[in-house]
Amino acid sequence: MRLLIGDVVERADHPVIKKTSLVRVPIRLGADVFDDGNIGDAKRDQLTKSLKAFRLLSEVYGVHQLRCCATSAMREASNSAEVIARVEMESGVHIEVINGKLEADLIVNTFWTQDLLKDRSYLYIDVGGGSTEITWIENGQRKLSRSFKIGTVRSLQHQVADQEWAALAAFLRDVQASGGNLMGIGTGGNINRIFKENRNAYGEPLSQKDIRKQRDRIASYSMEDRVKVLRLRPDRADVIVPAADIFLRVMEEAGIEEVFVPKVGLADGIIYDLYTKQYGRKGES
Repeated sequence: MRLLIGDVVERADHPVIKKTSLVRVPIRLGADVFDDGNIGDAKRDQLTKSLKAFRLLSEVYGVHQLRCCATSAMREASNSAEVIARVEMESGVHIEVINGKLEADLIVNTFWTQDLLKDRSYLYIDVGGGSTEITWIENGQRKLSRSFKIGTVRSLQHQVADQEWAALAAFLRDVQASGGNLMGIGTGGNINRIFKENRNAYGEPLSQKDIRKQRDRIASYSMEDRVKVLRLRPDRADVIVPAADIFLRVMEEAGIEEVFVPKVGLADGIIYDLYTKQYGRKGES
């Protein structure tokens, strides 16, 4: 779970989201859902406490607009309606369960806040705990978008079905056939950390070779040493390798050699969406 508080600064060509505060809490609802199909009482209580804290922090920061989005774990939980009703009552925060398409759309919103050439073909790749969202953008226009039940937590629990990999491969073949030479845009905390580990300069893309090198280096450490030596957070240490595997598989299937890592994600897309609904969209036709 993440709470992102941001200020939007207008520039001549596009708005920029300035992060005022980012709070991350490792709840991992998917650890319950992808295994048992529902959210347990312990996770529900952690969710409630976190949202209470997020709401209070938002009040302290004087936040004008707040939006709380739940993704793959809540979409799939058999008891999601019951959990949401109780959590909303106790936390005072409304939870919006968004589908995979809307999740992908919100992530792609960040395209308009980046200094990227808008006349090229890009493939947005966002790898989360329960799902991976893929969106093809050509000349600034969204062409195709899909959400797949392929994620880091799901991979750790060996819950990714073969047919999901097959569906992803078929989708990427279609995109590659139509989109030609694609550049990748990688989002999510894990690719950001791989970017940092590789010590790339800001704006410099990561190659497949770079990702594989860091993936193998990190995998060579025990879980304990990933935390102590590499200084990864415990909830990052176990998912970063499967995240790298997913990125590499997507890139290989799509014929992508490099990905840009703009260090943005779903939370940034939500802020941009809130902003454009109030003030209008800039940059996109």
